Amino acid sequence: MKKKIFRILLLLVLAVAVLGGVYAWRAAHPKVSRNEIVLYGNVDIRQVQLAFDGNQRINFLGVKEGDYVKKGQLVATMDTSLLRPLVQQDQALVAAQRQVVARLVAGSRPQEIARDRAELAAAVATAQNAQIHLARLRRLIKQEDITKQALDDAIAIARTDAAKVHAAAETLKLSILGPRQEDIRAAQATLRADEAQLALAQRNLAESKLYAPCDAVVEDRILEVGDMASPGSPVFTLALMNPVWVRVYVPETDLGKIHEGMKAIVRTDSYHKNYAGWIGYISPAAEFTPKSIETPQLRTSLVYQMRVYVNNPDDQLRLGMPATVVIPLGTSKAGQSVMAPATQR
Repeated sequence: MKKKIFRILLLLVLAVAVLGGVYAWRAAHPKVSRNEIVLYGNVDIRQVQLAFDGNQRINFLGVKEGDYVKKGQLVATMDTSLLRPLVQQDQALVAAQRQVVARLVAGSRPQEIARDRAELAAAVATAQNAQIHLARLRRLIKQEDITKQALDDAIAIARTDAAKVHAAAETLKLSILGPRQEDIRAAQATLRADEAQLALAQRNLAESKLYAPCDAVVEDRILEVGDMASPGSPVFTLALMNPVWVRVYVPETDLGKIHEGMKAIVRTDSYHKNYAGWIGYISPAAEFTPKSIETPQLRTSLVYQMRVYVNNPDDQLRLGMPATVVIPLGTSKAGQSVMAPATQR
């Protein structure tokens, strides 16, 4: 009787052990549905290192860690006591050079031409008078009433006055023609150089204000008021919260079943809800499964990195959060509510 009871108990123990082994095996090797692919990964967030494009001291910081910022929002400024005078100086140089160009392009004023005409007329009159005086002296020298030296002086004066007439005539021509085209082009080139210098000074002044490039959350405030800003020293680290992505790895055997744009469902252990997403990127190169990723396949099998973008309107998905991605097979691209930008990678 005791042997019979012992045999029954032994059979029960064996049955329980077999059932336990089957249950454990099934738990370790879950049945994979042919209608979907289940992947495991972690939530990843894009970050922006926001820095000034200049070297001045910071005099204002408008946000801190955890603050939400909108695209175009002013978040910080630099001291401009050295930048504004440079802009004003360059503005004055541009204004002066514009007047130079305008004067050259306009040419000679009517009053200047009239002045040169008058000077030519005066030179002609003086030359004519010198010729009359020379003719009189030539008649007198025949009568030996004057010296040879007086005649020579009159000849020199007549020649000088004739040269003055020629010079006045050429001056009048230049006044009528106006400035040379080469001088105008040189002045215009100088103006363009001054305008470029002004634009650079204005850009440097504009860069003294730091704006948020997109909607984000301030993840880290690195510098403080009084610190020296520089292009290589970020002031803030911004986290782009929507959309975020889940970094997963798809086995090579499932690669042919998926494509970019397919909709996906993302789940986390923290919130009992589904998040709408889509496949935004599939790596073109294979790699060995990272040790930190748990998949039903062997760790030494080749996989392809994939990014599944997720709508995160309530900011519930956080950086590094474990997530499960379910990709229904045989579905088309994501719907309008989860449409992925074509350029997002």
